[in-house]
Amino acid sequence: MPADNLLDDILHKKLEHRKQEGLFRSLVISRDKIDFASNDYLGFARSSFLETNHTPDRFGATGSRLISGNCIEAEEAEQAIAQFHQTEAALIFNSGYAANTSLACLASKNDTFIADELIHASMIDGIRMSVAAKLKFKHNNADDLAIKLKKATGSKIVLIESLYSMDGDEAPLAAMAEVCRKHHAHLIVDEAHAIGVFGKKGEGLVGHLHLQDQVYACVYTFGKALGLHGAAVAGSATLKNYLINFARPFIYSTALPPLAYRHIQTAYEHLPTANRNQLFDLIQYFKDATTSVRKFSFLKSDSPIQGLLVSGNDQAKRLSSYLFENGIYAKAILSPSVPAGTERLRICLHTFNTREQIDLLMQHINHFAK
Repeated sequence: MPADNLLDDILHKKLEHRKQEGLFRSLVISRDKIDFASNDYLGFARSSFLETNHTPDRFGATGSRLISGNCIEAEEAEQAIAQFHQTEAALIFNSGYAANTSLACLASKNDTFIADELIHASMIDGIRMSVAAKLKFKHNNADDLAIKLKKATGSKIVLIESLYSMDGDEAPLAAMAEVCRKHHAHLIVDEAHAIGVFGKKGEGLVGHLHLQDQVYACVYTFGKALGLHGAAVAGSATLKNYLINFARPFIYSTALPPLAYRHIQTAYEHLPTANRNQLFDLIQYFKDATTSVRKFSFLKSDSPIQGLLVSGNDQAKRLSSYLFENGIYAKAILSPSVPAGTERLRICLHTFNTREQIDLLMQHINHFAK
């Protein structure tokens, strides 16, 4: 390292400023804790069925899909995903972030992205990368979406999530789809937190509500209920071919290894038989148990994503640390990731959690409050 490292000095000052603001991030290992933080809603990441006897002819992709990284495992997985979600085609990306930032290529400078104000950072980064105009509308507000669509020009592309990761609230998908139809807009839905959880087969909220024909494309992330890594954009065959030709995160990334595609296909095969009833029974038990907590309030959610409002970054971090010290991992969500005054403990529920663990969580929250 150079003796006169000016850049390191600059970076150090910025890190110190972040610490003073109470926003410094660090990595933790939480495997010995009760898990109320991960997105492994169905416990697939812990499931033995993802083990496979399939031995690929190579363990690394060796290049991007367009060079040497394509394989029969990838194409079979994409066909299975498209069939499962009743779309013409699907294209697998290395992550949900890569899939969502790839959406930037769909619009030109005369077009408009219109996004819910609370969409995920990956979608925000994607539209920032685009040369198209950008508008945002009030969260889950179909009327405000209609107002913004009247201001939009060119191709109109609306970006929303079906289930939002911070509040655990569902989008009014039918209303959004109808507004988009009236204004000749194309609706793209990020189903990251809904896939596996909602629907008779775990197909997500778009499929559960039979809105496939009214939605231009969906993004299905594998790092949540499927317990894996990667994501797929599902839509028309034309969309798939366009992304192959113009989506830079796809074109310039080394592909997933062949075994990863086999795992993705296996996870999809097990989605219809996952124990979603057990998950929703646990969600109801959790909601009933929240009545024992007096000092703090909880967000209203019927999903595995629950939120305990704890005003102020410092108090949210202290509560999370207190629980961690007592064997429970639940993540503090701080402003500006959420609006100031709505800082929270984000509590994720899973099929492998127990009622006893929920009771223990509530006991520790009450003890902290005292």
